[in-house]
This record gives sequence, structure tokens and C-alpha cells, in this order.
Amino acid sequence: MGAINVMTDQILTLKEVAAYLKLAEKTACKLAAEGKLAGFKVGGSWRFKAIDIDRWIEEKKNKEAKK
Repeated sequence: MGAINVMTDQILTLKEVAAYLKLAEKTACKLAAEGKLAGFKVGGSWRFKAIDIDRWIEEKKNKEAKK
């Protein structure tokens, strides 16, 4: 997939986000449905802004570093 943050307004599919985060698609879908992973639905399919995913990763890293 390459660098995800090349285009900050890039829209990713559930499959792309799952691959980027090295998660099962089911797990990524569950996180999105629970509001833990920022996403939105288009025609019933989850979509994610790359910048939101990068921000989520940074938040998780910062939260873990504070423990």
C-alpha cells in the first residue's frame, strides 16, 4: 500500500484500514461500529480518512506511553 499519509484526504476502505493496522477486517469493522475507530458509511460500506487513522494511531501510542 505504501505510505498511507501521502495524501491526507485519502479515503480508505475497511480492507485497506485492516491491512494497514494488521487487523482482521472483522476487528476493524467492530472498532468502527463501536466508534473507537473514526469512520463513516457510504452505501453501507465503511470508509476512513487516512489522516484520521494516523491520528488514531498517534493517540493510541501517546496513551500507551503514559502508562
